[in-house]
Amino acid sequence: MSFNIGENVGPYRIIEQLGQGGMATVYKAYHAALDRYVALKVLHPAFHQDQTFTMRFQREARVVARLEHPNIVPVYDYSEYEARPFLVMKYIEGDTLKARLNKGPLTSEEIERVVNSVGSALAYAHRQGILHRDIKPSNVMIAADGTMYLADFGLARIAEAGESTMSSDSIMGTPQYISPEQAMGKKDLDAGTDIYSFGVMLYEMVVGQVPFSADTPFSIIHDHIYTPLPLPIKVNPKVPEPVQRVLLKALAKDRLDRYESTEELIEAFKDAWLEAGIPMQGTAITMRPGTLKTDRTNSKKQIAAPAASESKKRSPWMWVSVALVALLCLAVAFAAVLRNRAALLVEATSVPTVSLNTATPILPNPLPTVPGPGGQGGPGGNSTMPTVQNASPEVLANMELVRKNPGDPAAHLQLAIALWDMKETIPSMSELVQAANLAGPGNKEFFIRAAEEFKDREAWIPVAGMYLRASQIYRETEMPVELEHDFHEAIYKASEQKDMPGFVFFDRIDSVSQPLGFIARARHALYNVSLEEAKRQLLQAEQAQPNMSESLLLKAEIALKEGETEEAKNILLTLSSDSDAPEWIRLMADEYLKTIL
Repeated sequence: MSFNIGENVGPYRIIEQLGQGGMATVYKAYHAALDRYVALKVLHPAFHQDQTFTMRFQREARVVARLEHPNIVPVYDYSEYEARPFLVMKYIEGDTLKARLNKGPLTSEEIERVVNSVGSALAYAHRQGILHRDIKPSNVMIAADGTMYLADFGLARIAEAGESTMSSDSIMGTPQYISPEQAMGKKDLDAGTDIYSFGVMLYEMVVGQVPFSADTPFSIIHDHIYTPLPLPIKVNPKVPEPVQRVLLKALAKDRLDRYESTEELIEAFKDAWLEAGIPMQGTAITMRPGTLKTDRTNSKKQIAAPAASESKKRSPWMWVSVALVALLCLAVAFAAVLRNRAALLVEATSVPTVSLNTATPILPNPLPTVPGPGGQGGPGGNSTMPTVQNASPEVLANMELVRKNPGDPAAHLQLAIALWDMKETIPSMSELVQAANLAGPGNKEFFIRAAEEFKDREAWIPVAGMYLRASQIYRETEMPVELEHDFHEAIYKASEQKDMPGFVFFDRIDSVSQPLGFIARARHALYNVSLEEAKRQLLQAEQAQPNMSESLLLKAEIALKEGETEEAKNILLTLSSDSDAPEWIRLMADEYLKTIL
């Protein structure tokens, strides 16, 4: 059970719930002895029975408590209350950088503070031998006085010891900001993984959107590993070329090609920002500093300065005007920033939370490019082939078909199906993602065909992903009833599986049907998190849309889980005889009835 509002937890009185993540809930509490508010982060009940996990959580607290930096949220204490472990942290009155980005473009001064504050905090942690591993805007707190804090070192890794304080076979991080090596499940992570994630944040602030975004976490992770970085200037022509160079280096696929340290990245970004004639507010430099480059040490790469006559003609204040105009031009691009990028259940947006363990799949290692037309891997860029041991004749035949037709979505789909039949789940999903991307966002016929192929195999996660893509085409028009039923069935059945949030975003389901999004969260929680969380999400579904057949079916499942057989039977009998309920719901009700009658 969670803490209750008004309850005393040791010396702390619970005031309100601030947010909730995949592994913990955060509360605002009052500490009377010191007359101050604090934030309590308490593990979800599902983890209480795992003594090993609790010990790891305590070890993480010790690791994070070592970090004393003005831009890192401090941990005050670790304790337990009625066998419920929790952290006590500084309470920050404010909002997240993610929320700030959703409101519009950052000012030059704000960008400077993000670079200085987050960069300084990250560099300090790295010097202590600790990685963050989940750098993203929602983990940057902005206090009321403007101070920025890097939050949530709950996934910290003791880098110099090469020891993970969390499960060794799990991948942490958030898809939009995850590094390629982290996405591939590599264990020998170093500062380069945080530098990449920080680089994604810089890209988002300057360009106006994250480099990779798609319908599913799997698609995004696939792109981080395989897809070339979209050139910032191509996405937003207002991005200065020197800044683009910094982003390209920070976001190199191979970590050896990135900056060696966070300090080096910060310095390079500031130099590029200044060179472009867009000075960061708060600095003493208000002119193009091309001539200042000659004062740098010879070990640094020199960049050509503008002609001396040009420098003389232009007033320093002119460059301030240029800066303001350029920043205003970025406003349009920032409107496209995606919102609510939750990876599991409801991500806390007002306070730092324990990062989410989304059971993200480990993708196959990339292989050499398969030549396509013009020597490239098809129209979308590079195309890779999965590594499969003892491939079946069907797989080999379809691999050859893909080699001959790298830009054909139907060829990739057939290979995905053949791989699935071989129980090569991850390579199959990788091919399915490529097939869907090649098909294009408006190709509902392809998505429905792909969904039906996998539905025949009761592969509910890929079915859900394909129907989700098809359903999003109908945002402006009414979805056909048959497609709506198929979509709901796929989401409902896929949500039972632990790995579902690693392939299908809950908030993308919300964009089509918010009540169904709540039901998906509730059913996933029922089988993978906790009964209490399942009930909480179901209540929200019922409030959003009363008497929904899916809600009643899930209520029966919850009753069965609690041993309330008679209640479950009454609900199931009602659904089984309800001619207005979708056929798949009546069939599921009948199946459950067979187990209890």
